[in-house]
Amino acid sequence: MPSRHWSRIEVEATVRDYLNMLTLELRGEPFNKAARNRELRVRLDGRSHGAVERKHQNVSAVLTSLGCPYVNGYKPLRHAQDMLRDVVQEQLPPLLDLVAADVVAHQQPIGVDDLLGMRVDPPGNGPASEIGEEPAEYVVAHRGSRTVNYLQQESLNRSLGDAGEALVMEYERARLRQAGKDQLARNVEQVSKTVGDHAGYDIRSYDLAGHDRYVEVKSTRYGKLTPFYISVGEVRFSSANRHAYHLYRLFDFRRRPKLFMLPGDVRQHVRLDAINYRAHF
Repeated sequence: MPSRHWSRIEVEATVRDYLNMLTLELRGEPFNKAARNRELRVRLDGRSHGAVERKHQNVSAVLTSLGCPYVNGYKPLRHAQDMLRDVVQEQLPPLLDLVAADVVAHQQPIGVDDLLGMRVDPPGNGPASEIGEEPAEYVVAHRGSRTVNYLQQESLNRSLGDAGEALVMEYERARLRQAGKDQLARNVEQVSKTVGDHAGYDIRSYDLAGHDRYVEVKSTRYGKLTPFYISVGEVRFSSANRHAYHLYRLFDFRRRPKLFMLPGDVRQHVRLDAINYRAHF
């Protein structure tokens, strides 16, 4: 029978395997998760398939808490052992140049054949949902003497934001046309372009009764549970306009974009962690 606690050798082998998969994913190269699980277990102390999966999910949680992407399909699972956090931070630096290049890479607009088929259910329910699993003290990845939050950098990628908004514009038009609301579909407006980023939302659309629908778009190339970044003004706007507000989270944008919706006050769906402070005298 395996020991209850994972040894340092097991953890190092598991993290090394995981980061290799992440490298392949960022490069767009295929790999087989089930086959890799089998191969890794040969080097471990009698661990089951499920135990390895859970440990990989722990790695995902540590990476997102460090401001890095995770392997798509390994849903972040919190409560990672301290040793695992240490090993991830030890092994991560050689991968950071690839991550840094990926989060700022130019994103071309993308077409989707089945626009309405992009929608999926949101993760979890309520502010204790799976979004933002790890404690706030693990919020940056260390690279030499610098601290970098790569997921926050991705959120500032203008080409990705524009491509995401363009896709949601098409989604909203398709949604309204399907309901026979062609005139409303023609009036969908990309407010971020016509008014500017200060409006508190990106797209003005409509519900089927013709009432305003304020859509904020948050896009990522990474997994469904990748944390997103939202300003104080956007949070306040979602609260003040909760009956008309929808946050659209686009994820896995590079390969097969999907989206889920968070309607109303954003604070009812996610836990908000403060990452900046105003210092004054």
